[in-house]
Amino acid sequence: MRRLLVSLVAALLLGCAAAPVQDARRSGFADMGASTQAMQRDDAMNPALLWVREGEQLWRAGARSCASCHGEPQALRGVAARYPAWDEKLARPVNLGGRINLCRERHQGERPWQREDDALLALESLVGMQSRGLPITPAGDARLAAFRERGAALFRQRMGQLDLSCAQCHDERAGGKLGAALIPQGHATGYPIYRLEWQALGSLERRLRNCMTGVRAEPFAAGSLEMAELELHLAARAMGMPLETPAVRP
Repeated sequence: MRRLLVSLVAALLLGCAAAPVQDARRSGFADMGASTQAMQRDDAMNPALLWVREGEQLWRAGARSCASCHGEPQALRGVAARYPAWDEKLARPVNLGGRINLCRERHQGERPWQREDDALLALESLVGMQSRGLPITPAGDARLAAFRERGAALFRQRMGQLDLSCAQCHDERAGGKLGAALIPQGHATGYPIYRLEWQALGSLERRLRNCMTGVRAEPFAAGSLEMAELELHLAARAMGMPLETPAVRP
């Protein structure tokens, strides 16, 4: 009898140890209405695909085109899921848009695009789309650790006249309401993203700057180190979630 009880307890303990931990993270896609979800699911309906098509043309444009180095865009499958990443010459992290601009400057001898330039967003969405459905897998480079930690601190830092942090909204109050709008968890899983509010494609930097303006804070400059640090933290926060680029949001 005693042996039987020991066996039962052991089985229960093993069962508890093997029980999977449920992931409570939630993409903004899950909080959208059915019609907006359908718009993202169907490439024929997704407005962001207009930028992707432009990106395909830009990919092959010029004597020193992206294609001349990288071949077909499909060769970059998995790349977008690893950004932001380390840049050797700058000795700092850069996001995917920053990397595309650095390639344009260093290898094509052209001036970099402005951060919200349609051409840059087009190429970024084209590259991002190659990794659609793959898990977000932040770069494991040890040199990024200190920058990622500063990004986590920025996520928790109160700012602006409203004295609010990103964490207060998207961790503590996620699922609640701000006026009539649902407060999302704020996972960066689909950028560049087409927002119906914007009627355009926009970068993660644009969304972050909008949030900062919303709490009446001075936004970080586009392309700044602070932006890269914050994006590093957001990538770690969304690690393992599927990349949705190019996503659609209200």
